[in-house]
Amino acid sequence: MNSTPPLALARTTLLRVFIPFAIGYFFSYLYRVVNAVIAPNLVADLDLSPGDLGLLTSTYFLTFAAFQLPLGVLLDRFGSRKAEASLLLFAAVGAFIFATADSVPGLIVGRALIGFGVSSCLMAAFTAFVIWFPRERLPLVNGLQVAVGGLGALTGTAPVEAALQITDWRTLFILLGILTLGVAAAIFFVVPDRKIEGGGPSLREQIRGIGQVYTSPLFWRIAPWAVTSQATFMAVQTLWAGPWLLDVAGYDRNGMAQGLLLVAAAMVAGFSMIGALAARLSRSGIPPLYVSVCGMGAFMVIQGLIILHVTSLTLPLWILFGFFGTTGVLNYAILSQGFPGHLAGRVNTGLNVMVFVVAFGGQWGIGEIINLWPIMPGGRYTPASYQAGFGVMLGLQVLSVIWFILAGLKIRQKTAH
Repeated sequence: MNSTPPLALARTTLLRVFIPFAIGYFFSYLYRVVNAVIAPNLVADLDLSPGDLGLLTSTYFLTFAAFQLPLGVLLDRFGSRKAEASLLLFAAVGAFIFATADSVPGLIVGRALIGFGVSSCLMAAFTAFVIWFPRERLPLVNGLQVAVGGLGALTGTAPVEAALQITDWRTLFILLGILTLGVAAAIFFVVPDRKIEGGGPSLREQIRGIGQVYTSPLFWRIAPWAVTSQATFMAVQTLWAGPWLLDVAGYDRNGMAQGLLLVAAAMVAGFSMIGALAARLSRSGIPPLYVSVCGMGAFMVIQGLIILHVTSLTLPLWILFGFFGTTGVLNYAILSQGFPGHLAGRVNTGLNVMVFVVAFGGQWGIGEIINLWPIMPGGRYTPASYQAGFGVMLGLQVLSVIWFILAGLKIRQKTAH
């Protein structure tokens, strides 16, 4: 009997499973960061305030977070192929609405649909990879998936600015909507259909498991710092870093886009290198939590220097911001290892919901704080307003560090007794 060679099977799986899902995540991240570059265009065309800009951009995070719990049930019941292909249709519609909106509510609706539509792009891929790839290959395949998302972040910087030299942001979003429809079709018609046998937990079981997670002292020791660190990184990197480079550092549009490109490249390097470092040190007996604490601490120092506006180090500091801002991701694995295996997904989901909700509040809140200062000539925002907005986010992290220390002492006292 003839059988298909293993190499052919691997190539088929790569082409029919990995590549379609990877392209979906590419667009998910591109949508996430693109407003950092087009922000001046949005402000000029629709006369937006900083609060408006923060609210409409951050709506992506809110709808993304809101759908994380039911998403698990959807993936288990219908499979990754149908779930992601269907949801991407909403993202495409959101892109078209965003492109044609002539008011803040229209932009918010479009952005909200985009966040909702791409909410499955990472989790659907990870779920599909469990089915189609050998277990020993999953770390590599998952890592490549995240790396492709990083390429989306890179594309949302200087390449988008270059595109704006030959077209406008509305045409750009119409093109993104068309491409998103193409990705949805590719996932639906190219990816093979297979679901995990027996399905997964129901929504009620998922909520019950999250209750177990949210009542855990271990979770609440680590989560506040992890959440405020990751939310700050996402809120700033996906919007306010671009205007900061224009208004505070004095960069032109091209310099701003190039700076954001370097931040995104540093983010990709951080995702790759910090995780590998934590794994290597773990084999030497150094817990990953130590790496996380050191990395998030360094991230706070970098934020402090950016707030103080150390002009001679502007670009190096933002590159380090991109690199160390990824450190908080380690806490997903750290917390998962502190719970029974069947709760691992709900630990990640529970943490992820908090990160995205706080990112929504942080991104919007920074805009509202900036709005408290008068606008400078030329429509630029004052450096002091950025200092205040970024300072509030750093202050939340400082409070979370204090909580982390006190909660750790309390846990040790209970263990000693």
